[in-house]
Amino acid sequence: MAHIAVAPGVPGIVSLLSFRPETAGPLTDLTNVLLRAPNSLTPAERELIAAFVSGLNSCVFCREGHTAIAAAYLQDETLASQVTRDPESAPISDKLKALLALAGRVQQGGLAVRHDDIVRARQAGASDTEIHDTVLIAAAFCMYNRYVDGLAAWTPDDREGYRQQAKQVVEHGYGNQPEAAAPPARG
Repeated sequence: MAHIAVAPGVPGIVSLLSFRPETAGPLTDLTNVLLRAPNSLTPAERELIAAFVSGLNSCVFCREGHTAIAAAYLQDETLASQVTRDPESAPISDKLKALLALAGRVQQGGLAVRHDDIVRARQAGASDTEIHDTVLIAAAFCMYNRYVDGLAAWTPDDREGYRQQAKQVVEHGYGNQPEAAAPPARG
């Protein structure tokens, strides 16, 4: 049960954004820019960064949701799951492995990022923009994960629900899902 009065049956961050619509717009806009806007990193790669960081933070809702979205882009659930569990052994590019390692450092704390992490990413072909965006995605998902778990938002167990939500995000973006029930009055 959530720590605040959110709409029943509305999962994760969706319930929290419905509770406080004034913050929903800026957070949703940021998510769309980070994960969907034109970029040299594919939406699947950026979703994998979000899912990986969420897994490191033990945020089940965000890990499962973003893994499902990455899988929808990749059309490969096995690969998406493997990358979020053990990117170094996954069949992905050296650049993505380096960026995921960098994201893992950010998850530990900004000061955990070492010069060697940046050198590895550059040597693997990452641009300054890709390094920047990886750090920002990782930092943003640390915030989102703490938002979801800090307010004990409902985390469904149903993988099919995550798959359906993933299809919706791939087709329409974040914040463009069908309206949830009106949130209860805030107390």
